[in-house]
Formats: sequence, C-alpha cells, structure tokens
Amino acid sequence: MKAYKGLGMDGWIARWYARTREHDLADFREQAGMVASRLSPGAKVLEVAPGPGFFSIELARLGQFTITGLDVSATFVEIATDNAKRAGVNVLFRLGNASAMPFPDDSFDLVYCSAAFKNFAEPVEALNEMYRVLHPGGQAIIHDLRKDVSPAEIDAYLKESGRRALDAWLTRWTFRTMLIKRAYTKQELIDMAVRSRFHSADVTNSSIGVEVRLLRQLVQ
Repeated sequence: MKAYKGLGMDGWIARWYARTREHDLADFREQAGMVASRLSPGAKVLEVAPGPGFFSIELARLGQFTITGLDVSATFVEIATDNAKRAGVNVLFRLGNASAMPFPDDSFDLVYCSAAFKNFAEPVEALNEMYRVLHPGGQAIIHDLRKDVSPAEIDAYLKESGRRALDAWLTRWTFRTMLIKRAYTKQELIDMAVRSRFHSADVTNSSIGVEVRLLRQLVQ
C-alpha cells in the first residue's frame, strides 16, 4: 500500500526536513500549549506523521500524557526517537501507515496531524483510521497548508521563521513545486470529512494553513 503521494520522506530528504523544521519550534510549542490546555491528565494522544517529533516532544513537556507517534518513514522514526531521548521525555515513535494503523479500536483521546495530510495517498482512509482509533467523544486535529496560500504569505512566513538564504530558497521551491499542488481547498477537506466516518468537520484558515477539527460523536 502506497503511504504517500510521490517520493517518500526518507534518508537525506527526511534529515533536511528535520533541520529546516527546527526553525518552527515556536509554532510547535504554541500548538502543543493549545492542545495540552484541552487534555485531561493521563490522556492518550496519537500524532500521525510526526516527522522529527517536535510537536509530540513539546506536548510531553506540558503534562502527564501518554503520547505515541506513527510515521511511515523509518528515518523519521529514528530521528524523532533520538530527539525525544535528548529532550528527556517519554514518547513512543512507531513505524506504520496512516491508512492502516497498528492500533486497536478506541485507543486514543486525541489524534493530531500537522503538515502531512496533503501527502497521504488515501486521505479518506486515513480519516477513517483516525475515527477508528479514537475513543467515542475523542477529537482529531489536522493542520496543513492551504491550497490558496499566496506567494506573499509564503515569503512572509519564511522571513518570520529566520531561515538562512539557501534554506529559505529550498523551502520556497518545495512549497511552489510540490506542496501547494498537493494541498487541499477548504471545501475539499469538508467533502472528504463528509465521506469519512466523521461525516462532518470544522475547517478554518490559520496563517499559511488550514485547521480541521473532527469529532467522533458519542454513541447516542
């Protein structure tokens, strides 16, 4: 089963991505803070496609949560595991496919996915898997790039991130040649949610991206 559209994130590509995403640590901390404020102590969290693991690591610093990361890239699993060890936090990073997760039903209170959903080869199946592994009443949160993001918005994002000239150029090239082409519109994301087991979603714009919130309804 093909996990990603196009080339997978392994080897040198994954290592470059890990380095460039270090410039976005403030964003990871902000997102982790918002998520942590809504979790109860002992909550079980799954991050789908955590990459270098920065969000999960920041979340682990903020409370007594059980956090698991699932990534199809063996390189990312290795990098994220090393990053967590250096940070002194307990996060389990596992190898696996977002469209066929190796977890029992009703395993997690929250599922989080950032900057990866547009790359999934089977996005509706990935949503169905998020639904399956959530407890009833649990929530999934997806952050990703907006299809309608403008060049000016990308330039402003890169300038604010403090990337060096070459890194900024490579990141801008990646946005324009690959990522925007793979990204979804707000309506496309809503339509996928409707076709999934969630049946609906709350979708809002945020910076250069979009936030999707999906709720697994409690059984009536």
